[in-house]
Amino acid sequence: MIGNRNEKDLLLIRPRPEKVGGQPILRPLPSAQCRSVGPFVFFDHILEKDYPPGRGMNIDQHPHIGLSTLTYLFEGQLQHKDSLGSDQLVRPGEVSWMTAGHAVAHVERTPAALRQSGSRLHGLQVWLALPEADERGEPSYSHYIADSLPHSEAMGVQIRLIAGQGYCLRSPVPVRSPTLYAELKLAAGASLVIPPEHPERALYLIDGEALLDDQPLPLRTLAVLPEGEAFTLSACGESHLALIGGQSLGPRRLNWNFVASDPALIELARERWKNQDWPKVAGETARIELPR
Repeated sequence: MIGNRNEKDLLLIRPRPEKVGGQPILRPLPSAQCRSVGPFVFFDHILEKDYPPGRGMNIDQHPHIGLSTLTYLFEGQLQHKDSLGSDQLVRPGEVSWMTAGHAVAHVERTPAALRQSGSRLHGLQVWLALPEADERGEPSYSHYIADSLPHSEAMGVQIRLIAGQGYCLRSPVPVRSPTLYAELKLAAGASLVIPPEHPERALYLIDGEALLDDQPLPLRTLAVLPEGEAFTLSACGESHLALIGGQSLGPRRLNWNFVASDPALIELARERWKNQDWPKVAGETARIELPR
């Protein structure tokens, strides 16, 4: 039975503002209050930004271990290139999925055509920790067009399953552990039950005005839900949200762009990147140096 809940029952994580490659973001994960939600150890809201002609986002060559990155855009385009030889244009509604394994490097930037004409960028990028058995595995990259992602629409509620499984939908994205990642769009007055089918869940209100049971959801704040309870999400006006969750993989260490269950793996990765003993992205010379 779904009843009233007090504000203290939800863990509300207000994101900190950052800038990456000239692009403003909001980052609620990781935080001191919450290190992860299911396999999600990192959550960036790529804020709406208009780039004039000649400008764009640019993130030079940088390394990863022990995670999968997932980029999902609402507006604009990004060019993904990596040390596996991938060179992929990512458009709104598509999934760019890179699994780092033991070592990968990549770049992300506004594509040349949009850099000339000017563009607008808005989207999300998340990192998912890998199970321990996969942390030292081979890296891989895959891309999924918008039409390949399952979706449903009924009673003013649109659900697009970006990754994992939920609401009788399963995404083709090859997640390595039980995962829920969905884009939700609710018309004014519509409602949706958030069931406890995954042990850990969180909602992020991108735009609009919504209630979780009778509690207002703060805009652009990550609301972590208590385990094992169902909630009703209600839209006071047109609302756009992200729902994340899944099974916890246990504690993970994050250091710069590295994620691992064993701190020795992070130290090794730091030394390798510092010494330029790392796979390289073809045609790229600029790189982001190890922070001190």
